[in-house]
Amino acid sequence: MRRFSIFIGLLIAMCYVSCESKQHENKEETKYLVSSPIQMDTSITKDYVCQIHSTRHIELRALEKGYLQHIYVDEGQHVKKGQRMFHIMPNVYQADLQKAKAEAEVAEIEYKNTKLLADGDVVSTNELAMSKAEFDRAKAEVSLAETHLGFTDIRAPFDGIMDHLEVREGSLLDEGELLTKLSDNSKMWVYFNVPEAEYLDYITSAKKNEKQQVELLMANNKKFNQPGVVETIEGEFNNETGNIAFRATFANPDGILRHGETGSILMRVPLANAMLIPQKATFEVLDKKFVFVLDENDAVQQREIIVGAELPHLFVVEKGLSLKDKVLLEGIRMVRNGEKIHYEFEKPESILSHLDLYSE
Repeated sequence: MRRFSIFIGLLIAMCYVSCESKQHENKEETKYLVSSPIQMDTSITKDYVCQIHSTRHIELRALEKGYLQHIYVDEGQHVKKGQRMFHIMPNVYQADLQKAKAEAEVAEIEYKNTKLLADGDVVSTNELAMSKAEFDRAKAEVSLAETHLGFTDIRAPFDGIMDHLEVREGSLLDEGELLTKLSDNSKMWVYFNVPEAEYLDYITSAKKNEKQQVELLMANNKKFNQPGVVETIEGEFNNETGNIAFRATFANPDGILRHGETGSILMRVPLANAMLIPQKATFEVLDKKFVFVLDENDAVQQREIIVGAELPHLFVVEKGLSLKDKVLLEGIRMVRNGEKIHYEFEKPESILSHLDLYSE
């Protein structure tokens, strides 16, 4: 019985050693895919929070004091240039105009009589000049009264969209009181803030004299259907944020954009001689990124890298790698630091051909 137990134990040990040997053999036979970083010109898309403004956004205010007699438009309505929007009770201003016209007629008659007398050398030329001046003053009073009467009709200064009504019919208005706001949304100005370092890259680039084309990502996370161009840069930096404001202009033929909206500007930034590696070759430890690099003994060594930018499926490496390094692409969770491996090298151009890369 004892011999039988010993025999069973030896058999189990032999099986265990055999299994270990096969596993070790299989592990040694496993080949891992390895490649190198590649250097090329490409570009990245940066996004900036933005504010959307109408090219013309004004306040409409009462030019005269009086009761608001009629409102001819409604909130959110499209109005045409010259369209009547508000009407202030004109009775007082009509009376002023009639009075001014009557006084002008009297002054005209006196001037004509004086001229006849002057032609007959009955009165002096000075008296004729004074009569003419009085007549001119009366005509100016008529023009002024007509202007005040015209202010009782408030019309749209340009095509646009009316905002919220600040008053109602029958309201007693003071001179200068806010009635509503009007926005011209045919084109939109989109403002976004750019950090100083990125501004310097932009302003010193070879394409600084060309208008930079940008896209607008709206609040619903969809792209606006019209491209925009960067047209102006403000004159000074904000000392508190270190940013400077850019302004892009977008056509708005469908009237989708409104004054006061927010979104994000998407701007393509060129990168010259960028070093690229696939994202799948990296792993994170405590918010730091690492790769496995093969040493001269074909052992994998963990190395930290600094990522400067992110592309679809790719990272732009700022520090930590050289173009001669061999980087482990697959099986990074199956190897240990310092472990010697068998590998198969594939050219980086071939690796990139299987990835989605936006390059210039």
